[in-house]
Formats: sequence, C-alpha cells, structure tokens
Amino acid sequence: MSDYTPIDLSPLCNAGPADLGDGPPITAGPHAIYGVPFLAGAEDRHVILLGGESLADVAIPLGIAAKSLVFAHRLLESRIPDGDFAGRLCATYTVRYADGEEIELAIRERFEIGIVPAPWGQQALLAWTDASDRLMPRHAGNWGEMGRRQAEIMTPYPEAIYLWPWRNPRPDVVVKAVVVRPAGPRLVIAALTVGHLDEPVFNRAGRRPVKIVLPGAQDATSPFAIEVDVDRGAATYPYPLPTAPAASFLDDQFKGWGEKRNTLASPAYVEVAATPSATVQIRNDGEVLGTFNWGELERAGELDAGSRVRVTLVDEGRNWVRTTVVDDATGEPIPCRVHFRSPDGIPYQPHGHHNHVNSDLDSWHMDIGGDLKLGQTSYAYIDGRCEGWLPRGDVLVDVARGYEYEPLRERVAVASGQQTLELRLRRLTDLRKERYFSGDTHVHFLSTQGAHLEAAGEGLNVVNLLLSQWGHLFTNTEEFTGRASVAPDGETIVYASQENRQHILGHLTLLGLKEPVMPWCSGGPGEAELAGTLETTLSHWADRCHEQGGTVVIPHLPNPNCEPAALIATGRADAVEWLIQDAYMHREYYRYLNMGYRLPLVGGTDKMTSDVPVGIYRTYVHIPDDEPVTYESWCRGLRAGNTFLSGGPLVRLSVDGHPIGSSIGLPGNGGTVEVEASAESVVPFGSLELVMNGDVVARTDGGGGSTRRLSIRERITVDRHSWIAARCGGPTYFDSIPYLDGWARKIMAHTSPVYIGVGGEWRMFDPGVASYLVTLLNGGIDYINQRSLQHPVGSVTHHHGRDDHLAHLAEPFHEAISAIHAKMHEFGIPH
Repeated sequence: MSDYTPIDLSPLCNAGPADLGDGPPITAGPHAIYGVPFLAGAEDRHVILLGGESLADVAIPLGIAAKSLVFAHRLLESRIPDGDFAGRLCATYTVRYADGEEIELAIRERFEIGIVPAPWGQQALLAWTDASDRLMPRHAGNWGEMGRRQAEIMTPYPEAIYLWPWRNPRPDVVVKAVVVRPAGPRLVIAALTVGHLDEPVFNRAGRRPVKIVLPGAQDATSPFAIEVDVDRGAATYPYPLPTAPAASFLDDQFKGWGEKRNTLASPAYVEVAATPSATVQIRNDGEVLGTFNWGELERAGELDAGSRVRVTLVDEGRNWVRTTVVDDATGEPIPCRVHFRSPDGIPYQPHGHHNHVNSDLDSWHMDIGGDLKLGQTSYAYIDGRCEGWLPRGDVLVDVARGYEYEPLRERVAVASGQQTLELRLRRLTDLRKERYFSGDTHVHFLSTQGAHLEAAGEGLNVVNLLLSQWGHLFTNTEEFTGRASVAPDGETIVYASQENRQHILGHLTLLGLKEPVMPWCSGGPGEAELAGTLETTLSHWADRCHEQGGTVVIPHLPNPNCEPAALIATGRADAVEWLIQDAYMHREYYRYLNMGYRLPLVGGTDKMTSDVPVGIYRTYVHIPDDEPVTYESWCRGLRAGNTFLSGGPLVRLSVDGHPIGSSIGLPGNGGTVEVEASAESVVPFGSLELVMNGDVVARTDGGGGSTRRLSIRERITVDRHSWIAARCGGPTYFDSIPYLDGWARKIMAHTSPVYIGVGGEWRMFDPGVASYLVTLLNGGIDYINQRSLQHPVGSVTHHHGRDDHLAHLAEPFHEAISAIHAKMHEFGIPH
C-alpha cells in the first residue's frame, strides 16, 4: 500500500469552473500538494458543491482503513464583512466506520475551512493552504520584487483550496463512508485523500541543519550551484561551508577579519524541515546528485544519498543564549561585532541579524547596516549584548572591535540548559589617551543610528555619512540635519553631509555642512540625471562649503582626475583621501606635496555595501589637550594636518620631536633631523618605512611580513626644502596582505607629512608636475566648452544668476592656471 490513497470523487461531482463564482479555479484531475496526492473530478464537473439552497447530505464511500483523512475544500461565501464569521458552522463531516460507530466533525469558518482568496490576517487556523512555504527565485526576478527578494520567502496564502488533515483515532477500523451535511453557506469539496502513515500529514517540525559533502573530486570542485528540494516539507537556500577545519579557523592570523570564501559545491549545508516520509533531492547546476528519505536521516544521523552525496544531520540541539561582550579591564559591556558558528562552519548569528547578509549575493545600496560580510564570515554589530540560538556543544566565536582591541577567536562550550555567555576583549592600545580620534571620511547608505552602532562596534569616533545622487537616485536625504549627531555616551559622532560628484571633473566631500550645497551632482550619468547639464564645478561646491565653515576633502585622490588640480592649486582642498593602497594614488599625492602644497592625508572607505566595515581605512586626527572633543574640533584637527591613515597598523611619527603635520626649520645649508616612527597592529604587516620627498630613505621589516610591531629611529640629512612621512605595509610596502572586504583593501598605514623648511619658510616646486597640472586644467576647460551638456543660451536662469554660464564654470580652472604660473614665476621658471 502506498503512503496515501486519493479517493475518486468523480461520481459525486456536481459542479465545475462556472460554479465557483469569482474565486480562483481549482485544479481538475490528479495532482500533488506538499507531496500528497489528490484526485479531483474531470474538468467540466470536478468538485462537489454543497449548501446554499440545497442542504442535502452527500455520502462519500471509502471502504478503507485510514490513519488520517485529508479534505481539500473551501467556502464560496463568507460573513467576514459582518464580523461574526469566526467559528460559524459550515458543515458537519460524519465519519462512519464499518462497525457502525460514527464521529461527527464540525467544519467551522476560519478553523477547518475558509474562503479563497483569504483576506489578509483571516486564514484558516487549523487548515493548511495549498500554496506551500517557498523561497523567492535566488538569482533572478522581477524588478518590482527587489525589496521582497530580501525576505527570501513567499507567504503561503491559499491559491484555490484549504487542506484540512484529520487524525483518525480508530486507524485499524475500516472507514465505510464520510457523510457531508451542509449547514448553510455554500462550500465545495475538491478532493479527499486517505493517509496510511503514522505521522503528521503536513510538516510541523522546525528546520534542522544538514551538511552536504560531495565525495567525488569532480563534483566537489565544480562551482557552487547546489539546490535542495523537499516534497513534504521545506528547505532553505543551501550555502557553501568553509573548507578549512575548525582548528585552522581558530589559529588563523586574521582573527576578527573573516576567512576566505568557498565558491565550490562541497562542502555545503542546508536547513530542512520535513515529515519523516519526505524525499529530499540534491542537485548542482540542475543535475540531480542524489535523493534520500528524511526520516531515515533523522534515525541514522548520516547516510549516503546515492554514490555522489553524503549527508549528515548536524544538530545536537540548541539553546537561546544571552551573550555579553565586556572590556577585559573594566568588565563593562562594549560595542563590537560578533560571529558565532558551529565547528562545521554553520553560522548562528544573534536574533535580528543575518546568518547570510543579502543571501550571500553581491549588493549595492541594499540592506546596509547592522551586519557585515568578510569573505565567508558574517558579523553582527552589537552594543555589547545580544541573544539568539546557539548550538549545544562546541561553538566558535569571533569578535572584533577595530584596531585598538585584540580580536577574540576561540572555542566555547554551550551546555544543555545554558542561557548566558560572557566574552572578554582586551585593548591593544588607547589612542584617545594620546588625543588621537578616529573617523571615516567617506560612508554612504547607512542611517545615522546605524552609523552610530557600526562606528561603536569598530571603535570609530566619527562617521561622515554622505548624501549623494546616483543618476535618478538620491540617497540619505532624510539624514541631513546640518548638525552633528552625538551618541549619549559621547563616544561616537555622526555628521550627515554630502559627497558632490561629477563623472569627468571629479568628486568632492563636503564635511560639516549647515545647509545643503546643490546640485548634489552635475553633468549627467552616472552621477547625475540622464542627459543632465553641467551646472557647477567642484571649486564652486568647495567655496559654498567653506562659506559655511565646512571642510573640503578630495575623495579617492585623484580620480576622477581633472579638477582636483584646480582645488589644490587654489587652496580650496583641506585634505585628500585614500581608499586603497595604490601606487598611482601615492604618486599623485607625492606630486602635489613636491609642488609645495600642504595636504593632510585622510582615510575613508566609500562604504556602499555590507562587505565593507566602516573605518577599515580610517583617519586618526589629533585634537589638542585644551580642546573639547567635538565634530568641529575633529575637523579643525584634520585641517591642521596631524593625521594618519590606518588600514590596520597604528603608526606614530616625530621629526626632531615635532609631531605629524608640523613645520620645522633648518638653516640655509640644511642639516640632519632625528626621525622616530613606530607601528603596532592587531593584524600582521611587514615593514615600516620613512619617505622623504617621495623616496624611501629608511626602512625596517619584520623578516617575513607577519609582524605586529616595528619601530625605526634614524638621523636623516636634509639639504633642501623637504617633507617626511612614515608608512607601513607589506615586506615591500605595496605587496601588503589584503583584507577580505569587498575591495580587497590591503593592510597599510601612512602619515601626513612633517614639512621641513631649509633657509626659510617651507616651499617646494616641481616643473614637471606644474606642466602636468596645467595640462589637466586646460583639459577641464576644453571639456566644459566642447563636450559638457548645456541648456540653450538664454533658455534658463542658473543658480549663480550670471549670464555667461560657461565662463562661470571655467573660472576656477583659469584661477588655478594663474596660481601655478605665479609659482613658476616665484621659482624663476618661464611659462
């Protein structure tokens, strides 16, 4: 005998599609729902219609023993608008046994039966819908479903009928018939199936994790495209598991910074919820690799699903655990980011956070905030406390808080019944005591509150949350207040300001705006609108920012590389920013320094995705002892130049005892200066170098590229105007170890310069750089006049109100060329 026997109701069917009114059609003939077979009548007469004007009984003959009966039925009319429908008797189903005993079953609206379509919040309480729990398409879908896709699941509202399973208390006695007596409202019975299994008809078990291993090398090394189907239950999306064993994860030198992502088909895991009789099928890239019975896996714990798949039920039970992360010195809860996983690599993130951020898909401007993905590893930002399920037995924890705390990665044991867990983080150093305060100059898409949480979790003091425009998309408009948002404990400051952008001339970060500077972007895609005209320049944006007392930073120097030359040559740029360790960025920065421009260096992330932690490249700004720590004092310190960029190492520099950003003087014939630099780091790096005028003049390394502390002390001869900075990175600086963030940024640090004047006030000039800058500036003028989109002359009134719009746009470029020519004249160079 099979698991289920569908009863042929054809002889009793008295209605067809035309009798169902405005409700959805009901499938005729044989079909399966949740893996259970049903048999409706033929297309023209495929349901039994009861109630209404005819209240005659209908007897459905069975003549079969049954462990359960499954009725497929629905109401055709309801009293929902009247409000007195819940529990209304719609029919009585009388089960008649062969020995003469009867059991009457009350069929009540919103309990055993309901109307379809079901109004929101009015589904039947005891019946299942014919639409099962199911996942959204994983890799494709309609544009309009973009937001819903993140929820992953589709709500199982009934599509045509309700399924009501009844557990028979007399399974060994033959059921002679079921007599249906309508009680008034019209209803239809579409099918009746007899169950022979000693289990619930429809799944009532919660999901359990299953590890999937493909033993064959060819299967295991194929790209990950695993799919799992369950006929009598449900399965989550499957995900790859880490390939390295737990011991390797614990011993890795990048504790707190994720692990390499596995993109292969094996090992993997999925979570399954099913009845014991369910069949589970595993495919990769559409090819069936194996099938197995769920109940058999629950009994055995591990089995082969054919010759190509081995599955293991990795579920020792779980506890709802409240975790606290505390500062080891103070014992107080401390914001941080946390990752929890089983030894197999299955994540168990705190409730309210994602095990897989954006389902492990790439994302931009989607679901940003509160979670982080570094390679294979998901992290949750917490305020020091969290709670949620943790597996019993061994749990691997991975906790980090920026660059001033030692990351914690260890194995802990969760005993049966345990509901609390405490983890302790230890400080590496406290730069606040040295009056250095960290900030990220370049963050997008977070909310203000989300920025506070993530900043605190990364030990970051300041977040510059930047409004901007992306074609026809404007972001973070609602965050702008024109003032700083300071956390109640004063530890984090978030200021929502702007990044104004032009895809050819350049981008510009305007910090500390009191009023918006518009237009945010200009000149067409992808920054501004389709066919958008060029309405302004970076220089005019900078002027508006300075008028408000704001700070102007050139982000990701120098690209887009044109107008940064004008900003720097005219003194409109207060600082320049690096996002990555890139030789081109370094060369451009050094060029400007060698031209005699004082330019503090800052670090930012350009965070736009969940695979970038705020402050992975950050700016440390010195605030003097006699100044309060405010957003204004942080920006003032940034402009003063006592700053360093950190991508992990925390670097110090002094020249003849003077700090970063200082100007010092030597006599006309020069002399020597004593330079001291040091670096310490929670992540490994390889070298510490002193750079003068763009050339490395001293270095030390860790003998293998995996040190965490270095220092250097040198006397350096200076015979002309110069600048000196310290930097650290890989064994040869640019071959630094990459992080696992979305940009694969490298571990490095670089200070702003100390400026050394020889025989007078510091000044430098490079004729080659001057020629290069003038070329760029003339190119900008040509772009404005010959290529930029413009409204017909006289057809619009521009925001500046001037008649000659092109002259207004080109004005800063001519100012910059004049400033460079003045420098050339100062140094006696003809132009």
